[in-house]
Amino acid sequence: MKNTIRQVFSSAKFVTGFVIFSSIMLLVIIYPIFNPGDPLQMIGYNSFIKPGTYMPLYDSLETSRVYTIQLDDADEKRIAGKLLPADREAMKKWLVLYGLPEDTIDIEDTEALLSLWWNNYSADVRLEGATIADRRAYARLDQKLHGLFDFEDLLVYAVNPDTGEYEQSKVVTGTDYINISDVTNVRVLPLGTDNFGRDTLKQLVAAIVTSLWIGLVAGAIATLIGLLLGLLAGYVGGMVDDIIMFFTNLFTVIPGFVLLILISYSIGQGSRGTTVVAIVIGFTSWVWTTRSVRSQVISLRNRDHVNLSKLSGHTLPRIIIADILPYIASYVVMAFILQISSAILVEAQLSMLGLGPKTTEVPTLGLMMNWAMSYTAHLSGAWWAYYPVLLVIALISFSLNLMNTGLDQIFNPQLRS
Repeated sequence: MKNTIRQVFSSAKFVTGFVIFSSIMLLVIIYPIFNPGDPLQMIGYNSFIKPGTYMPLYDSLETSRVYTIQLDDADEKRIAGKLLPADREAMKKWLVLYGLPEDTIDIEDTEALLSLWWNNYSADVRLEGATIADRRAYARLDQKLHGLFDFEDLLVYAVNPDTGEYEQSKVVTGTDYINISDVTNVRVLPLGTDNFGRDTLKQLVAAIVTSLWIGLVAGAIATLIGLLLGLLAGYVGGMVDDIIMFFTNLFTVIPGFVLLILISYSIGQGSRGTTVVAIVIGFTSWVWTTRSVRSQVISLRNRDHVNLSKLSGHTLPRIIIADILPYIASYVVMAFILQISSAILVEAQLSMLGLGPKTTEVPTLGLMMNWAMSYTAHLSGAWWAYYPVLLVIALISFSLNLMNTGLDQIFNPQLRS
C-alpha cells in the first residue's frame, strides 16, 4: 500500500491535478467560515454590482431615524414622469400586503409614496401570497427607484422628535465621501454581485459544493452499475452476457444526453432537487463503464488463479470479489474520477437548458451560468458573473482528468515508464 501511494504521488500529472483540486476544496471549506450565511440572500438591489468594497448608503444618513425625500419642482416632474402608473400600483400593492392601511397610501403623491417605500421595503420580507417571481419583481422595482435619484443633490429630511415636524437632516451631494474605517457595516465583494444582488463569490463557493455533490452521487451510481454489469457480463458470459450487452448497445445507440433531457423534462422543475438530478445523471451514464469493465474481466477470467478458484469450488461472488475485482480496482477508481468530471459537466449543460435543479434552494455551477446568460451579463460587461464560473468548471474538470491520466500512467503496463 505504501509503495502504491509512493508511486501515485511520484507522478507529476497526478500531483498537479491533486494540488489544483485540493486548492478548490480548501476554498470551499475555509471561505464559508469567514463569510457564513445563505448564498442566495440578496444583499443589494443593483444589477451586477462590480467587484469592490461597499457600505450601505443609509450608514451615511443616520439610519436610526425615519426619512422622507424632499424634491424640488424640477426633480419631482422628472421623477413623476419616469415613475409609471404600473410602478406606483406595484408599490401600493406591496405596502398594503406589508400591512399599511390602503387609505393612507396616495400613489399620486410622489414624495410620500417614495418615503413610505424606503422606510418599509425590504427584500428579506416574505409577504403572504407573494411568489418568488413577485419578490424578484419588487426587487427590480426597488432597483429602478434608486436609479431615479441620479441627480447631484439629495435633501434628506427627518422627523424632529420634539416638534413632530420634518426638518432637513442632511444634504447628500455627488462629492460626499465617507471613510470606510469609520463604518461598521462594510461588505467586501471580491466578485461583485449577480443580477439579483447576491454575493457572487459566496454563491460560487456554495455552487462548487453542490456540483461536487452531484458529481460524487452520479459518479458513484454510474460506476457501481457499470461495475456490476461489466463483472457479470465478462465473467459469466453466455446468455447473461448477451442480455447485458443488448441493453448496453441499446443505450449506446440512443444519445445519452437526449435521454437525460427527456427524463429531466418529464420530472418537472418542482421535483428536480440536486440529488434527483444526480441520480438521473448516474442512471444514464453507466454504459461506457460497463463495456470497459467487461473487456477487462474477459481478459482475466481464464487466468490460472481464477481457474484454481473454480477447481477449489469457490462461489461466484467470492471469485469475482477476491480473484477478479482486485486486478481491476485501479481501473474502477479511474473510471469513477472520470464519471465525477463528466457528471459535473452534464449538470452544467442541463442547467444551461433550464433542466437542472430547481433554482430556489441551492446554486450550482450550471445554474450560475444560466442566470448570467438569462440576464445578459455578457452583454452588460458583467464578466464576474460568468468568467469565474467557467474557470472553476475548467479547473475541476482539468484537475480530475489530470489525476486520472497520472493514475493511468502508473497502473497501465503499456504506459508505465
